Amino acid sequence: MAIVLGGALSAALPAVSSADQSKALQGDEQVVYLDGLKRLYLTGNERQALLAHSNALLETYALRAGYQVGQAQPEDLLYRFSVADTGELILREERRGAEGSAIAVHNQRLAVFGVDPFIRYECPTSGIRCVLFNPADGSPLLTIVRDHQGAGELAKALSFLIRNVQKG
Repeated sequence: MAIVLGGALSAALPAVSSADQSKALQGDEQVVYLDGLKRLYLTGNERQALLAHSNALLETYALRAGYQVGQAQPEDLLYRFSVADTGELILREERRGAEGSAIAVHNQRLAVFGVDPFIRYECPTSGIRCVLFNPADGSPLLTIVRDHQGAGELAKALSFLIRNVQKG
């Protein structure tokens, strides 16, 4: 029965290559995703929604000192993105000691023109952290608590943010 139904459906539907299907799905997925973020953050601006979502995810999945049991010097790792000049993102990294006594802030500029917007990440099973990598050179960009789903969502949001900033 399943074979007959599959044959009937394939005959009734026009021939579409898998590449065409993935492009259509990505286009539809992008529209749905961005519209959902604009509704969630009550804005009509895609860039503002993507920044707000990325920064909310960075706060949610921040690697806090409390997760670093047994570490010699546990510290909070906090990140925040902002848009600088045309074609640039600024990543603010704040490191706080366990008691909040030592605070170090580092800003990194990310030029997005000419880079593949895809953000790669790794969440080793033996560790407490996930690392997201800089799309320009593959170096570690930021570290969050080990949460595969959270890292995936953050990578997706940052990929869309980079694409948006690349548009100018």
